[in-house]
Amino acid sequence: MSVLFEPATIHGMELKNRFLRSATHDACSSDQGEVTDATIRLYSELARGGVGLIVSGFAYVHRSGQNLLHQAAIDGDDKIPGLKRLTREVHQQDAKIALQLVHCGRNSRAVRKRGELPWAPSVIEDDQSAKESYRAMTEADIEELVDAFRLAALRAQEAEFDAIQLHAAHSYLFSQFLSPRSNQRSDRWGGGLENRMRFHLHVVEAIRKAVGPDYPLLIKLGVQDTVAGGMTLEEGCAAARILSLHGVDAIEVSEGMETAGVNHIKKGIDSQEKEAYYEAWARNVKKAVDVPVILVGGLRSFDLLEQIVQDGQVDFVSMCRPFIREPRLVNRWQQQNQTPATCISCNLCLKRVLQEEPLECVQDRS
Repeated sequence: MSVLFEPATIHGMELKNRFLRSATHDACSSDQGEVTDATIRLYSELARGGVGLIVSGFAYVHRSGQNLLHQAAIDGDDKIPGLKRLTREVHQQDAKIALQLVHCGRNSRAVRKRGELPWAPSVIEDDQSAKESYRAMTEADIEELVDAFRLAALRAQEAEFDAIQLHAAHSYLFSQFLSPRSNQRSDRWGGGLENRMRFHLHVVEAIRKAVGPDYPLLIKLGVQDTVAGGMTLEEGCAAARILSLHGVDAIEVSEGMETAGVNHIKKGIDSQEKEAYYEAWARNVKKAVDVPVILVGGLRSFDLLEQIVQDGQVDFVSMCRPFIREPRLVNRWQQQNQTPATCISCNLCLKRVLQEEPLECVQDRS
């Protein structure tokens, strides 16, 4: 049996294989961020497809961090019944599900559309990557958000999610705090690496105290920036190690502050040489931590993924776009049809959700 189909655990959470479905906005939620029938259909199909752990699309923990109109929300207790309906549907299909928690910081477009200013660690006057106005967070704002993450984690636990994942990548608020480019505060929340990751550690500590020592807490961590003057991989690996020693149970390796909004979703992956574009970063993180490391980014070929895990470079592999076109890809691979995923990396599915249309492949689906 391939190592990819061997059972594995993340902090006591038993998974039937090494495959994760990486979180992606699905545009299925109601205007208030509630679970809908479309949400249930999407995740039920994913659960039947054989993936070990599904990470749901990013859910905002506080209204000030909402990016898109039909984004999932976990900012109030009223969201718990719908989320519980979702988890129970997935569990009936013999899959596990984690909820991804996010605050989008200065990239909270839905906030701007409401006529409010998004929050950020600092206002960077010469920042060409942020073309619209936002405001620097006060100490009170930061403490309010730490508590919002704590409450969101408790709600996820009550809704019977098997784990939670913090979205600390892709130019959202955690990345904005961690990057020396976007965090130019002069107080205890900015400066050297220890201060720039203080927000991360306060959130992790608050969540861990709330949910207890045994509830799996994952993080999607941007370990390197692609903007000028941003965070280096060396600092990113140091941050990963510190987080792993303070309550984080697994790390999905991705990009931090980006030169373009979807730089982490690369197009035109038509050969193995273009796949696994964060593999080198993940290998470095693996050397720095003692918790499971998850590889994401353009994964398409079964034999490549098998080799990467077999060699011990990472512990789990995570995909999203291939599952949009082939929800039952893992089952297909397990049934010995191990040709590459049929996803052509056109990113038209991304265009759909950014236009608030439900997540769907526009190509002929398998």
